[in-house]
Amino acid sequence: MDLINKNIGEKIKSRRLRLGYSQLMLSELAHVSRDQISRIESGKINFTLATLFKICRALRIKPHKLLKDAEQEEYIKSGDLRPFVKWAGGKTQILDELMQRIPNEFNNYFEPFVGGGAFFLKLEHPRSVINDINSELMTAYSVIKDKEKFIALKKLLLQYEEKHNEEFYYEVRARDRDPSFSTLSDVEIAARFIYLNKSCFNGLYRVNSKGYFNVPFNKSEKVKTFDEDNINKLHKYLSLPSIKICCEDYKNMTNKAKKGDFVYFDPPYDTLKDDTFTAYDKEGFGRNEQIELSEEFKKLHKKGVKVMLSNHNTPLINELYKEFNITIIHARRAINSRGSGRGKIEEVIITNY
Repeated sequence: MDLINKNIGEKIKSRRLRLGYSQLMLSELAHVSRDQISRIESGKINFTLATLFKICRALRIKPHKLLKDAEQEEYIKSGDLRPFVKWAGGKTQILDELMQRIPNEFNNYFEPFVGGGAFFLKLEHPRSVINDINSELMTAYSVIKDKEKFIALKKLLLQYEEKHNEEFYYEVRARDRDPSFSTLSDVEIAARFIYLNKSCFNGLYRVNSKGYFNVPFNKSEKVKTFDEDNINKLHKYLSLPSIKICCEDYKNMTNKAKKGDFVYFDPPYDTLKDDTFTAYDKEGFGRNEQIELSEEFKKLHKKGVKVMLSNHNTPLINELYKEFNITIIHARRAINSRGSGRGKIEEVIITNY
């Protein structure tokens, strides 16, 4: 019911602004107090049908349409969403640890380094903003969100599966070297991205200094690019109007977070050794970036935002976040440039609440 109230309130506000009414003007037209209008628009109170009818008359909209739209927007969690790609630093193996440490309550959810989205999908919060600097990854999320593009994506991926072999893999991989790459449609970019992720060695996403994808073929005879049930559920979730998908500097995205919101930082981890994979994009993420991120964490803390961060258990990370709650956990490193480099490592989960 709270979500329905909030959706109705948002629709009332949107309609009011579209008509050019102030809250005071709507109050006078509907014979409802301005304070009540304000609280209804913010979803803070339950209201009677009589009050709703008064407001609808003033806004020249039929009540049943407002109610029907709001009920349709109430989302029921599937509870079993999984990432649609394999991703370096994916959080699948420590989801239980993360879920044990989420705030008891929060408003909007922000994830600035979403990657494969394991935690985002486990949380399945209906008001979420996700972001990543990887434009191809975020294009894939956006395509899955859009109904028509999503249908086209699945068709194209099935075609890729039929053509799959080593020669076809390198043909698809080489497309980002061609000037025409910039003219590809969002569906074509998303299909290429997902196909390469499923067909490349060890599920790595790695680019060279020019930004070209350079991971070799995984030698598989067949490839399955998506799980039908999972990707359909993912489409249903992402298609919620309250799910926002961004591709920008993480600081621009977290600036939108307000008191009572929840932000989870899952950045490229502080390096343990030279062979640890953290090259998510051609710019990299080093010591200076870790320091800059800690400053953003503290800025959000001062705003009253609830913040959680995960990283390797290194001296630098412990020093940067020493004033906050630091919990050491053990995890298995699943992606490495060498298969022999996988194994158990110490990570930290840091919270400000």
